[in-house]
Amino acid sequence: MLSKIIREVEFSAVRSQGPGGQNVNKVSSAVHLRFDIQRSSLPQAVKERLLQLQDQRITRDGVVVIKAQSSRSRDQNKAEALQRLEALIAEATFTHPPRRPTKPTFASKQRRLEGKSLRSSIKSSRGKVMS
Repeated sequence: MLSKIIREVEFSAVRSQGPGGQNVNKVSSAVHLRFDIQRSSLPQAVKERLLQLQDQRITRDGVVVIKAQSSRSRDQNKAEALQRLEALIAEATFTHPPRRPTKPTFASKQRRLEGKSLRSSIKSSRGKVMS
């Protein structure tokens, strides 16, 4: 699946932020990854889940923008950006199994009632002392 996605991804090299040495103003080693969710070959259900994610990397137009700049190598930054995109897609692909509601057991009901009666007796003993 990742090989299909790589064809749909656009990379652009930009200059990294932060302090640097003599090379920082000459080399564009940071990478911007752009991935259009609507035009991708992902299944429709995954596209919808991706668009519903509350993630600041997804624009209003449905484009994922990831900036990778931790390494001094453009290739390593490109690989890191792809890994982040893959993790984002994996998060949208995973669906939780439906919850089956259960009833409390008889013993758990008994424990709850015993606790309530114990608490009640403690509170009732706090009353004013009649003299």
